Amino acid sequence: MEIIKFLNTLPGACAQGLIWGIMAIGVYITYKVLDLADLTVDGTMATGGAVCVMLMLQGHSAGFSLLVAVGAGMLAGLATGILHTVMGIPAILAGILTQLGLYSVNLRIMGGRANQSIGVDQYDLLVSLRWVRDVPFYQNPIFVTVIFVICLIAVLYWFFGTELGCSIRATGCNEHMSRAQGINTNTSKILGLVLSNGIVALSSGLFAQYQGFADVNMGRGAIVIGLAAVIIGQVVFGKIRGNFAFKLFSVVLGSIIYYFVLQIVMKFGLDTNDLKLIAAVIVTIFLAIPYLKAKYFAKPVKRGGASHA
Repeated sequence: MEIIKFLNTLPGACAQGLIWGIMAIGVYITYKVLDLADLTVDGTMATGGAVCVMLMLQGHSAGFSLLVAVGAGMLAGLATGILHTVMGIPAILAGILTQLGLYSVNLRIMGGRANQSIGVDQYDLLVSLRWVRDVPFYQNPIFVTVIFVICLIAVLYWFFGTELGCSIRATGCNEHMSRAQGINTNTSKILGLVLSNGIVALSSGLFAQYQGFADVNMGRGAIVIGLAAVIIGQVVFGKIRGNFAFKLFSVVLGSIIYYFVLQIVMKFGLDTNDLKLIAAVIVTIFLAIPYLKAKYFAKPVKRGGASHA
């Protein structure tokens, strides 16, 4: 019976992992591509959902609401970028300041309420937790989110192959060399942060529709989940040679693995109040694996030299 209950939770974990995988792609852009520690994510993850839900409550379509949510996330990334590049505030602190300010902004967006719900019966949602089973395949949130993931990865693969995208990647690889080559690194950082937080807001809008409500605290700890997905994808699929699109896809797979592991751990009877602690432990383990593997399981380097006569 317990096994059946566990198997019944897997489709929901897969759908949730895919949605958060989109958020993890945004984290990947700042963390791996741009080489910046951006903590704006925790605020943006609530902003996108708040904007999407409030616009739908006012009668706008799910697609239009999601598009505006992406724009709101981009504005949050722009604020962090300006604080970092124009005002000289370190990236991690700039993200914290933006995240802090977004808490009040999100409350204002939701009319002073900490929570705003939206029902699947009253509104035409793109994804919903209630559609995980016993619905046509095209309505299943797993199928819908996979389409979003494929389109997003395709667009990002094209964009980062353009001159502008390459300048962002070059800035992350070597800022000083990029500046010497005539690249405006400040502009590249701002564009990377804008793009990253726009993607995070896209995930937030989908997640708000999926769970049926937006909450001012729904982004708390989002950066941990995003980093977990990035690290897990790197650890599990790092040995496979692939292009940039595959690296982005591995991040999404890392998010799905994270939620599967979370479901397995929760089945041991742990209290849901320990969820954040469990998440921190999972991330710690996957972060430590590459270091421990290199230190204790790497093959020793053979020291050779010319033979003496």
